[in-house]
Amino acid sequence: MALSLPKAVTAGGDKQELINFVLSIQEISLGRLTRNSTLFRGTTLYEENTWDHVIGLVKGWEGARYDHSAYTECKKNPETPLYNGGVWEELNGEIQRYSDVHLRVFSPAYALENLAADTVYAFSCWVKIKGADSTLVKARLSTDNSSSKCVGTVSAQSGCWSFLKGGFGPDSPSKLSFLFFQSSDGSDIEISITSISLQPFSVDEWREHQEQIIQSKRKRRAMIHVLDEKRSQIAGASITVKQVSKGFPFGSAIAKTILGNSDYQDWFVERFNAAVFENELKWYTTEPEPGKLNYTLADKMLDFTRQNGLVVVRGHNIFWEDPKYTPQWVKNLTDEELLRAVDSRIESLLYRYKGEFVHWDVNNEMLHYDFYETRLGRNASLHFFDTTQRSDPSATLFMNDYNVVETCDDSNSTVDVYVSRLKELKEGGAVLEGIGLEGHFNRPNVALMRAVLDKIATLQLPIWLTEVDISQHVGRDMQAVYLEEVLREGFGHPSVDGIMLWTAIHPYGCYQMCLTDDSFHNLPAGDVVDKLLHEWETTALANATDERGSFSFDGFLGDYMVFVSSDNKSATSTFSLSQGEETKHINIQI
Repeated sequence: MALSLPKAVTAGGDKQELINFVLSIQEISLGRLTRNSTLFRGTTLYEENTWDHVIGLVKGWEGARYDHSAYTECKKNPETPLYNGGVWEELNGEIQRYSDVHLRVFSPAYALENLAADTVYAFSCWVKIKGADSTLVKARLSTDNSSSKCVGTVSAQSGCWSFLKGGFGPDSPSKLSFLFFQSSDGSDIEISITSISLQPFSVDEWREHQEQIIQSKRKRRAMIHVLDEKRSQIAGASITVKQVSKGFPFGSAIAKTILGNSDYQDWFVERFNAAVFENELKWYTTEPEPGKLNYTLADKMLDFTRQNGLVVVRGHNIFWEDPKYTPQWVKNLTDEELLRAVDSRIESLLYRYKGEFVHWDVNNEMLHYDFYETRLGRNASLHFFDTTQRSDPSATLFMNDYNVVETCDDSNSTVDVYVSRLKELKEGGAVLEGIGLEGHFNRPNVALMRAVLDKIATLQLPIWLTEVDISQHVGRDMQAVYLEEVLREGFGHPSVDGIMLWTAIHPYGCYQMCLTDDSFHNLPAGDVVDKLLHEWETTALANATDERGSFSFDGFLGDYMVFVSSDNKSATSTFSLSQGEETKHINIQI
């Protein structure tokens, strides 16, 4: 359909008419809008700055769309600011130094005026340092003289520019806030900042971005064609479509308490299509004393998953770098004995379970702890990954750690630290193909969470949220609120491939967050899970084929059953929707 231009564009006139015209275009794409676009073909822009004005308007309109762009390499020259800077110039005024009574003096710093509540601010900039080869730089926000909080980090270097991406959401309106930068060790180095962007999104806009990803990445259009025996299309045929399984892995940790507990089993199987054992595969469980192997619990739990069609079961974990969770007898070994013991652990575990677990968390929480690497050397983790891959080549091997998406206050596990360690292992030859982010949240910062996922996604590896829960200290009602924020952010990010909750049930309760009471009646967090599981599935469809003998719908990825009938003839068929941009066509003959 051709678009006609108002006279303001072609012959001068009311510039407001031009503005209204541009804003009325619903499907404009900034990346394709040029002076030679069909929209402007055969026209003459009446003055040079009109074109700049048009582009400026479209940039502003496009800026409302979230930008997942991110970079992990240090560049000679910084990229242009996201969203063309957003509202940065409107809100800030640079000051030379900012003093915080708790944190010493840092530079540079910026005063931000009139930050709004119920708003998510996406923040990014490029950072370079002088006075050190490299250091961790944190961006911190202090609102109305409150204590500061981290809103983004970057491993900055001298001589090149590194990309910091984060964000924040003020709890209440703030007349005057300060955004400042500090080195992680408080050293007085020179920090340069450029290409700054601050883009606000309303809560509704933020949710809409999630829905856009869900529509494009979690769903696919299907078209069913009903044919007779002569391959002619049948109009008006009755058709019923039902989703029988989901393509996106969504599950929870389970514990030995599920064995023999039919209520627990029924509650779990009705909801989840993936599982992970909380403790039953860990070394301290399977070999509490040297040479005394006991896989009884793990075997029984694996049988439970098989019998109930849970084909996605994560192996957690082979080793745990935290000495607190390393068997005492292992800690008492000499270095030579320890090396033999770890090889024996891998051989025993994977001889028994080769091909049974889709993932292995090979060396858990290696960013925070280093028992094995201290004893066996920096290459210990590389040895673990290499031996595991050769022993179970079909499994995807994961790094797994906490405080990566949860916060940026933990210097041990910032996004750049995670990326750097993963790259180091891969460059050493490790077949490491999975990114595990635990997700033990207090109060989630969804802007930071999305920004971290964006940066890690540049590695182009599967990302899983592996141990999601919310701290018990916020109370059950707020656990539910925050859990929904986290789950929507995970499911609504294009690079997240699966979500596991850390909600195994014990007589004493759960690690931090339970979904049910001890009678398996939902708690508020359980209600959130049920609501989202229902929202993220295709409800049963009953309709009739159109005049061309077809019926189309947008369905969540997964497996489907379809029943069709016409003139006392019927047929049943199955099909699967996997990720893809093109329509999936299904032919059914009756």
